[in-house]
Amino acid sequence: MRHSVFITRDLRRTYGDGPTAVHALRGIELVVDEGELLVLVGPSGSGKSTLLNILGGLDRPTSGTVHFRDLDLGRAPERAVTEYRRRHIGFVFQFYNLIASLTARENVELVTDIADEPMSVDDALALVGLSDRADHFPAQLSGGEQQRVAIARAIAKRPAVLLCDEPTGALDVATGIRVLESILHINETVGTTTLLITHNTDIARLGDRVVHFGDGTIRRIDVNATRVAAQDLHW
Repeated sequence: MRHSVFITRDLRRTYGDGPTAVHALRGIELVVDEGELLVLVGPSGSGKSTLLNILGGLDRPTSGTVHFRDLDLGRAPERAVTEYRRRHIGFVFQFYNLIASLTARENVELVTDIADEPMSVDDALALVGLSDRADHFPAQLSGGEQQRVAIARAIAKRPAVLLCDEPTGALDVATGIRVLESILHINETVGTTTLLITHNTDIARLGDRVVHFGDGTIRRIDVNATRVAAQDLHW
């Protein structure tokens, strides 16, 4: 039986006041289970990234509640939220944010040096298929390889949750599939709860469930009876 990792109740996020206020989230009700791969789809501005930022402790809700296990992320002190990000969350964004003067190995070491019980750098790079590229600098790596280094960096601290915001958005189809294969491999072998934002509805077939966003609300949630492999996608 799976345990819940995140529970949100009537979660709302508003930016600004008065008639110009932007209601980014309007009463989100969502439960995310341990080990689940959840795909978030919807048009730009529909609230996907706002939700991911709140779940990752990068933003706070205006009202409602959001819990990571027993931690109330909306009301916890900033120090507790910072510790939560450091210990439990791995981020993967559309742009890789690697340090150009460091090798792939050294970019991953930035995380393992501050984590409590990290996996080895070699193991993290092996999980994303880059053992033979560990000593290369970002400029010597393809876009897909750089993104996989970013994934290795994110999971090296053994996070409970991996949050991916358009991880294939800047990549071609073949390269994007390699990146998605890495994310799926980590979810399936390590058991990391994974939330993945995409505009590509075909990628949604990878998830256990698909959350459809629109205008700051969840329009519907679909359950995938059978997850497909990344190489079976037709972009």
